[in-house]
Amino acid sequence: MLQLYIDTQKNQLCRGNEVFDPWMLSWAASDMAADGGDGGSSDRKNVTPEEAMGWLFATQKVRQVPVAVIGAKEASPEECEMAEELGRKLGEVGYALLTGGRTGVMEAASRGASQSGGIVMGLLPGDEWETANPYVTIPLASGIGPTRNSIIARAARVLVAVGGGVGTITEMAYGLHYDRPVLALPSAPEVPGVQRFQDVDTVMAEVAVAFLRG
Repeated sequence: MLQLYIDTQKNQLCRGNEVFDPWMLSWAASDMAADGGDGGSSDRKNVTPEEAMGWLFATQKVRQVPVAVIGAKEASPEECEMAEELGRKLGEVGYALLTGGRTGVMEAASRGASQSGGIVMGLLPGDEWETANPYVTIPLASGIGPTRNSIIARAARVLVAVGGGVGTITEMAYGLHYDRPVLALPSAPEVPGVQRFQDVDTVMAEVAVAFLRG
C-alpha cells in the first residue's frame, strides 16, 4: 500500500494519484490527487491506515459493511475479555459489528461494541429475533441454522476469529473462499491462509488495512 494522506483542502483520503470513495469502499484515479505523499504540502497530512479509518468515520459518510467477529459460543473468560475489547475498539472507531448474535464470543464482542456506541448486527440461526443476546442492535432471524456461517462470511468486509471450534473453522474457511481477509487471535483454530495476531491492537491495525484494500 502506498503512503496514505489526507488532502485537507479537498477533504479526501488519497494514495498517490488515487482517491478513496468511502461509500463504495474503493479507490479511483483522480487528476485532483497529488502525486507522492511525502507530506511536503501544507494541505496534505500523512496518516496510517488506522488514522485514515478514524478520520473517514469522523468526517465522511462511510458504507457500513460490517466487521465479523466469530468464535466460541462457550468461551473462556480470557476469550470473552479479548472479544469484548475488540468489540469496544471497533465501536469506538465507527465500524459496524456482525456476529452470530448468540452467546460467548458473540455476546462479549456485542457488549463491547454496544457500550462504545457501535452498531451491532446479529445473524441468528433460529426463527425468532428474541434469541439474540441483549447487546444486538439489529437482530436478524435467519431460520437457516449453521448455514448462516456462509452468509456471515460473505457479508463481512473482514472476519476476526476469537477461539472457537468446528463452526468457527467453517466461517474462517468460507471467508477465505469468498476472498475476505480472515484474521485470528491466539486462541482461534489454526487454518492455513489465516493471518494470526497476538493482541487486539495489532488486529485493529490490520482491520484498517483490510478496509482500505484496493
